[in-house]
Amino acid sequence: MNTLTKTLRGNIRQYGMIIALAAIVILFQITTDGILLKPLNVSNLVVQNAQILILAIGMVLVIVARHIDLSVGSVAAFVGAVGAILMTKHDVPWMLAVILCLALGALIGAWHGFWVAYVGIPAFIVTLASMLLFRGLTLVVLEGATVGGLPEGFKDIGNGFLPEVGPDTGLHNLTLALGVILVAVLVVLDYRKRLASRRYNFDVLPLPLFLIKQGVIGAVIIEFAYLLADARGLPIVGLILFVLIGVYTFIMKRTIFGRHVYAIGGNVEAATMSGVNTKRVDFLVMMNMGMLAGLAGLVTTARLTAANPKAGVNFELDAIAAAFIGGAAVTGGVGTVIGAIIGGLVMGVLNNGMSLQGVSIDWQQAIKGLVLLAAVAFDVWNKKRTAGGGGAGAEAPQTTAPPPDELVDKLDDVDIPEPAVPRP
Repeated sequence: MNTLTKTLRGNIRQYGMIIALAAIVILFQITTDGILLKPLNVSNLVVQNAQILILAIGMVLVIVARHIDLSVGSVAAFVGAVGAILMTKHDVPWMLAVILCLALGALIGAWHGFWVAYVGIPAFIVTLASMLLFRGLTLVVLEGATVGGLPEGFKDIGNGFLPEVGPDTGLHNLTLALGVILVAVLVVLDYRKRLASRRYNFDVLPLPLFLIKQGVIGAVIIEFAYLLADARGLPIVGLILFVLIGVYTFIMKRTIFGRHVYAIGGNVEAATMSGVNTKRVDFLVMMNMGMLAGLAGLVTTARLTAANPKAGVNFELDAIAAAFIGGAAVTGGVGTVIGAIIGGLVMGVLNNGMSLQGVSIDWQQAIKGLVLLAAVAFDVWNKKRTAGGGGAGAEAPQTTAPPPDELVDKLDDVDIPEPAVPRP
């Protein structure tokens, strides 16, 4: 029980948001008479929120590195507009157009990174200027009109689904298979981490709690896969999103670059004195955000089957809200990709549930604003509560702490020699 308490305290932000997400889902499932978790509605949730979740992945890196990007909505609209023009007016094959647009997004991000990292202008100012710049350029490129007639292959990115394989079971077999594979991979990875932690005498969950945790996670994933399989299967954009989650989780947890991002966000002066090339890291973080904004723009254009001058409005606010609700700290240095996805799902379920209940857009915006304020207030309260010696309700200092994943992996790869036995 003591280990469980320590684990919950050490991850209170993420566990709190998971509990909040579950509570919101249960609430709307009851108040909408079960419509929220209908297979078709779950499929629509993935398709409708994919672009915000893609942006949230990049935004959490930006926020961890103690920056902000207000331009992602405008950049997404601009890149989507350029892609539509390339495909419809210049007959560029859609696959080549996608590659060119991703490169354009990365180039825009590099432009931001230059001013932020090497000139020293705050990211807030740089991206605020770009928000206005690229919103205007979107209108110029589209000449104020909607551009449609996009290729079917490109539109499938936003509206298509994985193909049917195997026998006719009444469900989408490939989606179910992917769900089972994902559960197996997560269980193996978590079990390996548990073994490595025990090998070096780090605290781990008791075996019954570990099994319960794996069972709950597995059940949620399988149920989610079943609901998608009962509709039309996993959307193509959903597959793109899951690949991004895996790749960026690996980058932030297992690579030197990821550790440098956290180090800079935690204390930029200490990171600099430790030899971290802070300018290069800041540049790459902004460049990455531009590329993901370009991808979100392409997904949005594909889903709408046309490039629209009003596309991407408020995307930046939703992405920032998702990162903060998911546990990212306002001051930088704290935040995870999974947390940002959870935060984005909280916003997406709120939007969907309130729409199903007929709540007006005005009240939806007001409620989302209160949710964001509550999440940030919770972050501030949690910091004060866990501060050393900090007032009523502060936690007692722990003699041991759960190890970082990368530390466990490094130790597990090192062969520690047995101590020499002195001769009598």
